[in-house]
This record gives sequence, C-alpha cells and structure tokens, in this order.
Amino acid sequence: MLVLVAPGQGAQTPGFLTPWLELPGAADRVAAWSDAIGLDLAHYGTQADADAIRDTSVAQPLLVAAGILSASALGDTATIAPGAVAGHSVGEITAAAFAGVLDDVAALTLVRKRGLAMADAAAITETGMSALLGGDPEVSVAHLEKLGLTPANVNGAGQIVAAGTLEQLAVLNDDKPEGVRKVVPLKVAGAFHTHHMAPAVDALAKAAADLTPADPTLTYVSNKDGQTVATGAEVLERLVGQVANPVRWDLCMETFKKLGVTAFIEVSPGGTLVGLAKRALPGVKTLALKTPDDLDAARELIAEHSA
Repeated sequence: MLVLVAPGQGAQTPGFLTPWLELPGAADRVAAWSDAIGLDLAHYGTQADADAIRDTSVAQPLLVAAGILSASALGDTATIAPGAVAGHSVGEITAAAFAGVLDDVAALTLVRKRGLAMADAAAITETGMSALLGGDPEVSVAHLEKLGLTPANVNGAGQIVAAGTLEQLAVLNDDKPEGVRKVVPLKVAGAFHTHHMAPAVDALAKAAADLTPADPTLTYVSNKDGQTVATGAEVLERLVGQVANPVRWDLCMETFKKLGVTAFIEVSPGGTLVGLAKRALPGVKTLALKTPDDLDAARELIAEHSA
C-alpha cells in the first residue's frame, strides 16, 4: 500500500522549483496560479534567496504549489492510486488537493491567506521553532513544558520540535532535556502550531467560509490526531484549527502502519518526512521526489505498491 505525503515549512531551499518548471506545461500552470493568488511563485521558487523564501507568506504557497506540481508529474491520483494521503503542517493543504477536497486554485488561495495570517500573527511576538535531536519524547515534553515551550511537532522516530519565544528557545539551547544531543533552529518565522497563532485561526476561518470542499476521494489522514477524515467539511475545519494545534506526525505514521503501508513517497521538496519514515517505518520503501530525475524511480514504486 502506497502513502503519498507532502512536507511542511522549512523544507524549501533556494531554486528548488527550477527543474520542475522545465516540464511541459509546468511554467504556464505556475504562472496561472501566481496570477490567481497575487504572488510570483516562479520567481520565489527559482531566483529568491533563503531569507526571501523563509517568509511565511511566501514559503507556504510555494510549498503547496511544488507539491501539487510534482505529484501531477506522476499522473492523476487515479493513476497513482495511493492508499492514503497526508501532509505535515501546511502540507495538509497539499494533501487536501491530492484527495480532491480542494481544487488546485482553491488550495493555493487558502494557503496564501494562511501564510499571510500566520506571518501577521508571528509579527506580534518574536518567536521560533527548534528541533530536538535525541532524547526520550516523554522526558523532552515535560522539560519543554517546564520552560514554557510547546511541543509543536511530535514527529515520531524520537523527534520533537519545540516552539515559543526566542528567549525561551535560547534557554532551551543552554538547558536541553536529558538525552537530547542537539537543539537545531528551524527555517521558520514563528512559533507555529501554538497559542501564538491564535489570531491566524480567526483569519483562516473567514477564508475557509468562502470555500466549498468536496469529500475526499482518497483516505485522508489528519495530523491533528492521526485519524482518517471522511468529509470535506471536517478536513477544512481541521485545516483551520491546526495552525494553533500541535502536529502529531507520529500518530499519522502509526495510522500508516495500521493501514498496511509498504511504500512511502514524499512530494517536492521531499526529504524530511522520508527521513522520519526510514526510522519509524522499517521495511517500508521510501522515495523523496526532489527533482524530475526522481520521477522514473517513483513510477516504478507506484507500479509495485499502489492500490
């Protein structure tokens, strides 16, 4: 059984969209999306530097556009036939497009508003996120809470991401939980999936009210709690609430196991979720769709493992 997943913010790197725009029709498609949301996706995905694409309002639509574009290069979802789809943080909007809950323009319109709303919320207080490498999750969570930090991403494979003010994160760097080898700051511009994002929830709820979601045509796994979601209305409700709720990717991977996953493909700019899957899902074949050079290998994996 094949699972198709989409990464979250921080996966972007300068120029990563360049090779995808060389595929037939891709540049025109991205230009149309750019016009629809008022953001030059091609520029940011090919020419902008790391600081420019770190901007939340840019990074989020760029990631969703890349995810949709790279997945469509494999074929439509009926051809790919994944047994389940999921996304990490903003990648859930990409997964909603995979599952037919939102069409491409609706997904990109929503993520553009999401990025702007979260950027505004992040500007209220200087906040950020850092990954903890090593350690016991239960010990780490208790230590984070003692420091006033939120375990915003519980990613499985022993990885937890802490979020809070820059002052709190600085204390964490000097006062690591027992067993944690290193604290690594992430390339994000705020404490996402925490109470710091509460203002963005209200803005996103207003944006979602203008959309008419369809029920998912594929098994959609929510990173709120790893549960499958059967209606488009509930998917959209969860997409709104998740900006201020922790991401439980560990529970998503537990659900993949229960569903019988045998192969795992992460769309562009892939790599982060594949790394977690290699540690948490032993025996499952994984592939990160980083550039079009990976398409043939991905198609072979699909042929062997799709439903």
